[in-house]
Amino acid sequence: MPTPRDLDDILQHWPFQPGTVSARIVRTGGGRQVLQMRVDLGVLQMESEGRPDGTRPGGAETYLDLLLQEEFSRSGRTELTAQQLEEIDREFSQFYHRRICWLAVREFQRAVRDADHTLALMDFVEQSDVGEAWSHEHLQQRGLVLFHRTQAAALAHLEEEGAEAAIEEINRGLASIEASPCPQTGQMVKKLRELQDWIRDHYQMDRTLAEQLADAVAAEQYERAAQLRDELARRALDRD
Repeated sequence: MPTPRDLDDILQHWPFQPGTVSARIVRTGGGRQVLQMRVDLGVLQMESEGRPDGTRPGGAETYLDLLLQEEFSRSGRTELTAQQLEEIDREFSQFYHRRICWLAVREFQRAVRDADHTLALMDFVEQSDVGEAWSHEHLQQRGLVLFHRTQAAALAHLEEEGAEAAIEEINRGLASIEASPCPQTGQMVKKLRELQDWIRDHYQMDRTLAEQLADAVAAEQYERAAQLRDELARRALDRD
């Protein structure tokens, strides 16, 4: 049996910073890429693929995948057990920690992927038979997940496609957040609008084509709107 080792060297050379998500990508001795997060009393280590804890619940890649597999064998609304709800909570927590770490290390597409997983898990719970109190307590977090997803997707677009794509991604995210029944989204909306304003100023970007189209329709400038639609369609074909 291997001798247990302490974490003194890691903790001394990587101090905890309150109020900051401190994360890094490292390679294990076996060559795996893992994500580490410095927390107050130590370090969290997460797998970069599949479930963050590296387990395969019931042989499935994630607990959501297992739930979906089990759902195929049933009909009607699923009643989730207390044990299943506990496992769902675990998966929510694990993907939350990995999601904020991906944002911290600027792995934006990976943050989007983990946010999409959490949203899919939330959708499954919403369609299942759970207590109203549990549902309200957990699903009100949808706004935070949408906020993280919008941040990550916008910054990924900014790096890969440019300012206009990033601004449009924020517009889509704002619409999703504002349509969400989650409380306390005002500060999230404010931060996304600040990010959008920064992108406009830094990249000298005025109204996007989609925003100009909305303006033209609102002003009943139908010829102008038709021209903008044609330009948007042409751009979509060029991307394909």
